[in-house]
Amino acid sequence: MPAPKMILMRFAKGHGTENDFVILSDPDAGLDLRPELVAALCDRRAGIGGDGVLRVVRTEALREALPDAAAASADCEWFMDYRNADGGIAEMCGNGVRVFARYLIEQGLAEPGSFAVGTRAGARRVTVESNGDITVDMGAVRVLGEGATVLAGERLSGTRISVGNPHLACQVDRRVATVDLTEQPRLDPAQFPEGANVEVFTEIAPGTLEMRVYERGSGETRSCGTGIVAAAVAATPQGEGATWRVRVPGGECTVFLDAEGARLRGPAVIVAEGHTRLI
Repeated sequence: MPAPKMILMRFAKGHGTENDFVILSDPDAGLDLRPELVAALCDRRAGIGGDGVLRVVRTEALREALPDAAAASADCEWFMDYRNADGGIAEMCGNGVRVFARYLIEQGLAEPGSFAVGTRAGARRVTVESNGDITVDMGAVRVLGEGATVLAGERLSGTRISVGNPHLACQVDRRVATVDLTEQPRLDPAQFPEGANVEVFTEIAPGTLEMRVYERGSGETRSCGTGIVAAAVAATPQGEGATWRVRVPGGECTVFLDAEGARLRGPAVIVAEGHTRLI
């Protein structure tokens, strides 16, 4: 029986506060990004390793496959097609957008400054700051009401929030390192029919939160950009503006909240480039 055909494909690896991604350049949308392929690429022992895959594709090339998303991002040359580590599709990724933008700049596909990136949650404008950090305009954030989860037998209440993708942000009265995130959180399917990312956070100083997150399809990660925004929104009285520093195991980001929505600022780094064999 003939051996499976292998395709040699170029990749990059990047992270934003240690939320790490495999980046695949596929401008004409010719790659069959199957869930099993994504899972193999993200495998930390047998693959490259990552919390997800960022496919770099021209928005125009997705006009037939993703007509609604392409239409919402029509003014964006490049579209971030994001998949979680298990191969599942995610609508948005705040750290991923920053890493995606850094990749475009380093590859000469976008000019430093300010430009928009297409996502399944709509266009997201990114701005490169003078210190090298990247700020993402995350748009409007929706507070959907109260919710609850069970984490390793412990029931926690929280706030259901949409940052383009679903979240349950739970404030706790102790340091977040004491919360058990080794098991997948149990959620009410009526509240979260497509699952959700679950954040636990606490205020450790005025204007400073610490947070950990269990991401849908990836498990506990070192950081989650949309989760950082969700925690900041949950910590802020509705209708008020605020600026929060949010510390996660992988570093720190800043969230700015005002009447127009949320902005997320933090680092983004490309750490490696190479070739991988895709089956």
